[in-house]
Amino acid sequence: MHPKLSVVVPVFNEEESLPELHARLRKALAGISHELVYVDDGSADRSVEIVEGWTRAEEGVTLVQLSRNFGMEIAMSAGIDQSRGDWVVLIHADLQDPPELIPQMLEEALRQQADVVYARRIGRDESAVKRSLATTFYRMMERLARVPFQGQAGDFRLMSRRVVEAVQRMPERRRFLRGMVAWVGFEQVPIEYRRAGRSHGRGASYPQLFRLAIEALTAYSDVPLSLATIAGTFTAIVSALGGVLVALLTLFGVVDVSTQSFVLLALLFLGGIQLITVGIIGRYLARVHEESLKRPLYLLSRVVPARTASGRELDAPTEPAESR
Repeated sequence: MHPKLSVVVPVFNEEESLPELHARLRKALAGISHELVYVDDGSADRSVEIVEGWTRAEEGVTLVQLSRNFGMEIAMSAGIDQSRGDWVVLIHADLQDPPELIPQMLEEALRQQADVVYARRIGRDESAVKRSLATTFYRMMERLARVPFQGQAGDFRLMSRRVVEAVQRMPERRRFLRGMVAWVGFEQVPIEYRRAGRSHGRGASYPQLFRLAIEALTAYSDVPLSLATIAGTFTAIVSALGGVLVALLTLFGVVDVSTQSFVLLALLFLGGIQLITVGIIGRYLARVHEESLKRPLYLLSRVVPARTASGRELDAPTEPAESR
């Protein structure tokens, strides 16, 4: 019998927060048929040992261990592939998203007959710099993205089985799951909450967050390509007008600019614009190249499946969706 709810938790060096998260999940879901799918994304601490202990001692706990660190988006995709529930919840292991909200999300989905309930942040107990960067990113995506904008919503969300199956059919390697789920459509409703600060370990670094923002932008918007064209056109016009102006001023003796200086400045200006344009195009070409390689989305080291009350191990898929 399939559980009503699957909770997918990507794990990367979370040994300090895992026990509290597990206890809170079990307590919050006590009255709901559920399974917990922990996906280890190449942890170097005791995270795997802790989760494996739960798979041996408790019902409904699955350990999915990837062959190396593939990144959080891939880890969540691996967990989705292993989930068996009618509803699937994505939640991070850092305790910033409250597990106690999951029953309310399920109730809201059933009440409104929605396929997705996404948790939208109305406040953050985080640094001012991180809050400002997050706000800037979400406002940028609101204006540029080709998918419905969901406000300050992260990965914490509940999805119906048909949404999960739709996401599994998407073959892209560079993934931005919250954008993929928004692209699927169907009825999607928000539920608001205040996000807690991280109590243990380190979160994603600023370079990692910046790379994720770039991936999201290039995956769901072609505006950067348009901006490159506009910048090139604008530069050409400004350069032409500037050249004419400097030539006239030099001719009438207003300024004294050598030909070499004028040519050097023009070349530096145009060269900078060209490099920016080539860099933008390169980001899109990198995506095309990676997709053309047709590599597996991830590789599994092993799967320790959940056990039933009788001690029997449940069958679980062991390959990515596109290779099954």
